[in-house]
Amino acid sequence: MTWHVRPARGSDLDALLDLARLTGGGFTNLPPDRAALAARLARSEASFAADLAGPVDEMYLLILEQTSTGRIGGTAALFSRVGAEWPFYSYKVSTVSQTSRALARTFSMRLLNLCTDHDGVSEVGGLFLHPDLRTGGLGRLLARSRYLFIAGHRARFADTVLAELRGFLTADGDSPFWDGLGRRFFGMEFRDADVFNSVHGNQFIADLMPKSPVYVSLLSEAAQAVIGRPHDRGVPAHKMLLAEGFRYDNYVDIFDGGPTMTCPTDAMRTVAASRVAPVAEFADGAGGVPRALLAAGRLGDFRSWIGHADWCADGLVLPAGEAELMRLGQGDEVRHVGI
Repeated sequence: MTWHVRPARGSDLDALLDLARLTGGGFTNLPPDRAALAARLARSEASFAADLAGPVDEMYLLILEQTSTGRIGGTAALFSRVGAEWPFYSYKVSTVSQTSRALARTFSMRLLNLCTDHDGVSEVGGLFLHPDLRTGGLGRLLARSRYLFIAGHRARFADTVLAELRGFLTADGDSPFWDGLGRRFFGMEFRDADVFNSVHGNQFIADLMPKSPVYVSLLSEAAQAVIGRPHDRGVPAHKMLLAEGFRYDNYVDIFDGGPTMTCPTDAMRTVAASRVAPVAEFADGAGGVPRALLAAGRLGDFRSWIGHADWCADGLVLPAGEAELMRLGQGDEVRHVGI
């Protein structure tokens, strides 16, 4: 065990900025802008410190840290309640059919309907892992740490969780969906709109985008082909969401057309399967102890890691070395779930 996940702190700003410069665009939760990242860190620290009975409008930013060196290798975020400050806009992809008796034919057409159907739900996002670290299960650790945090702080989150995946981009970094729709109304190149969106959010798109349904057949073929298609780099994240129980239900991002996936909070695999037990015994080493995803601590003291845990009559058996690294003593409660 050499990596763990913990809440981000203000002192992580420079490391987060370095990560943000590697995202390649379209990653709104990690903008390569120092002031915007500093604001996110301040909001996250306030959220961890807040005394709450239910979700209001919190953002919890988690980071992946190398336990021995302090290197920052990735980020993940949770939003307790979307649509609190501004409506949470999506396009709902629907199909309508029209019949011509004269031609004896029925035509089916897809529409994009601007909607706020997801206002009030929680969101997981901001999942980014340094390119050098995309092996060995660290992406899964980052992603599932969010669900362990939700399970341990259930009252702070809604009954449904959504995840927005980045939409498809070309090798040159252009968005066919933006070029086919948004650009027509804003006169902005995707890169310029992407920077503005990362710093200020997509409210400006919702403000100026036509409110009437958009007929998909009127868009370019390139734009039509990528509706609901994730960015190539987002395919592993898409697979992890599916394994967790998330499903695509024909909602897409109004900026790049990426898919929005949802899951009932209590039905998420990690939330439903995780269990809490006290540390009862320590083993001399990890030999023979099953691997597990573990988490301990509340709010600002939260930490999660891939380690080892086994059952005994009074609770969990953990390797002594791992327990020491994670600052665990006998009797401390640990949430755990299978890898």
